[in-house]
Amino acid sequence: MKVIKYSLFIIFLILINSCNQKPVDKIPTIGFVDFLEDATLAPAHTGFVDALKKNGFSEENKNIKIEYNNAQGNIPTLIQIVNRFVSHKVNLLATCTTLSSITALQRTKSIPVFVMVSPTAKIMNLIDNKGNPPINLFGAVEDLNYIDTSFSNISKFIRPKGANLVVGMIYNQSEPQSVDAKNRIEMLSRKLNINLIALPLNSSADAQLITQSLLTHHIDAFFANPDNTVFASFETILKSCNQINVPIFTSEAGLVKRGAVAAFGADIYQWGYQAGEQAAHYLKTHNSKDLKPEMVKIRRRVYNVSAAKKYQLTIPSNFEPIK
Repeated sequence: MKVIKYSLFIIFLILINSCNQKPVDKIPTIGFVDFLEDATLAPAHTGFVDALKKNGFSEENKNIKIEYNNAQGNIPTLIQIVNRFVSHKVNLLATCTTLSSITALQRTKSIPVFVMVSPTAKIMNLIDNKGNPPINLFGAVEDLNYIDTSFSNISKFIRPKGANLVVGMIYNQSEPQSVDAKNRIEMLSRKLNINLIALPLNSSADAQLITQSLLTHHIDAFFANPDNTVFASFETILKSCNQINVPIFTSEAGLVKRGAVAAFGADIYQWGYQAGEQAAHYLKTHNSKDLKPEMVKIRRRVYNVSAAKKYQLTIPSNFEPIK
């Protein structure tokens, strides 16, 4: 009997003590969705995490949890990843590349989505009937204006004698951003008297065959547009172009590091960092009323020293060597 009374007394003390303790706050969880494994895109994730850390949020500090998932270029896997994060009610989503962002924004209206390496809501076809973007869209976005400069730069490097410049490109006809870029470049090429040859493809598995077909048209240069398929198959494209001495130009600084000659475009690390700063603000304030999608702030003109030397190109003074 004494043992029972003593046990009841201990339980009573435990209950009293637990009532006096403050509840432990749940650590915020970030679901990071990457569409594919790619050296050009990887710095976006690094920049995002670095921005959080600079603002005091890190897994080392045990005040956030980052669940990173990569779809490896597979759309069904991408949908599965996003659905799992949404069902688990993560505190916020971070999405890298257009397809990740579209998939997340189509599947939740309540979880904030901080996008990077993605275009505006209009280009992603996410504007509603009143012309408004999704209410949970945040982060850093890009329009296609910079592509004009990127494409126009080609003529500063290459000037064929006695004929118009011929530029080739491939584009993924299932990616809205890629199709929009191709349409924009077509209009621009007519203004610049550049002959553009653009061939469609559906996946990176087609890249080698389509690139080799493109090269039979005797192009002077290849333009690598912002396209997940181009990112994923760039080494294949580069090898084919280098074999017949066709230089590659692009709008993505990361592709210059991988062997393209030159680019004018967003710094991918800084793009991720910019989105991360917005996410950190949300984690600090617990509301998004002061946030909205921002245009990318940092763009660079860069060139690859080895590629420029291979093609004996004179580099304009406002370009810097990629590091």
